[in-house]
Amino acid sequence: MNAEIQDLVIIGGGVMGLFTAYYASHFTSSITILEKSSVGDQKTASFSYTRSIRNDYLDPLYARLAYEARTLWLEFQRVASEPCLIDCGCLNIAKRTVTPVLEETYAVQSFRTLKDLHLRAEALNEEALRQCFPQFSADLGRLDVEAGFVYVPAVTQTLLTTLRSRGVRIVELARVEHIEQKDDWVAISTNEGIYSARHLVVTAGHGTNDVLKQTTDCDIQFPIIPDRPSQCKYFIPPVEKRAQFTAGALPVFAYLDVGIYGHPIYEGKTPGVKIGFYNPPDVKTLNTSIRDVHSFVAECMPALQDAETIDVQDVDQCFYDLVADDHFILGNLPGHSRIHVGVGWRGTGYKYAPWVGRVLMQLALQQGTTYTIDQFTPQRFVRQG
Repeated sequence: MNAEIQDLVIIGGGVMGLFTAYYASHFTSSITILEKSSVGDQKTASFSYTRSIRNDYLDPLYARLAYEARTLWLEFQRVASEPCLIDCGCLNIAKRTVTPVLEETYAVQSFRTLKDLHLRAEALNEEALRQCFPQFSADLGRLDVEAGFVYVPAVTQTLLTTLRSRGVRIVELARVEHIEQKDDWVAISTNEGIYSARHLVVTAGHGTNDVLKQTTDCDIQFPIIPDRPSQCKYFIPPVEKRAQFTAGALPVFAYLDVGIYGHPIYEGKTPGVKIGFYNPPDVKTLNTSIRDVHSFVAECMPALQDAETIDVQDVDQCFYDLVADDHFILGNLPGHSRIHVGVGWRGTGYKYAPWVGRVLMQLALQQGTTYTIDQFTPQRFVRQG
């Protein structure tokens, strides 16, 4: 038994749990992370090589929070051992032969949101798009300027190195067997022993409901839906074309109306242009001629048609945790003032990780957050009557 009552125990060693510990470790080293597998496991939602960092959401709230998270990413990068945030912009495209009503496309609508929020964005017509980004065949582009991607292995390594240097304990292969909130502390029983904490944070992804089932006096189960991209491939261009598809020349890109997103080559780190086919829950994907990544390339990136293709084997093959109402779950577990939970990030949550970690730290250590998170309250899933 771990007799010492710690300031904080975190269940889940993915990026949300690690960032919670990272911000908490500014104030205390009395922290333990319990991870059921291993930190950085390639089968978990936190593993990948690159993840988009963008602000181009239709919902102004998520756009504002993404920009806030970007500020935190920039601060985090200052302590990283190698660059982890690659600023190459994020380009949304649209083509009339695919989506005839251009004004109704995600590119145009998200651009309006960015401009309304006074975030940096550029509108490119067909000619300007061809001059700036000749890799695309499209009628318009909308560039989210302060965007790009993060290199995930560098993020994970920096977090682990920092946490260990600050005395944070990480226990892997820890299976939670029982949780009980006492008057002024929480007891967490695991196969690795019993841990006691003044506050508990649960960032267990789609395993969250399993953790809640082990919690005394907790009958809530969140409507978490597993989801995953239907296809994701690396397109490896011929050597003579490679330079035009690297992060120095190609932005992160998307045609979300048809379920397409992509990342440039990160030279020396990733083998090719990553293109995924995924229907995000916040976008009504249209039935068009683009049915997979290959038809997208043929229609909108013909310069990649002679590229070799291989399947992406990292995070895009794992399950995301979606919430039925398509909003994050973030706050106190109903009826348990010393237990805090964060889950439901869908495929887009990684970019918010430092913001989520900071919020969960504030809830656990500072008696409330400086951010307005009412929209994300777990209380909305409590049965009435």
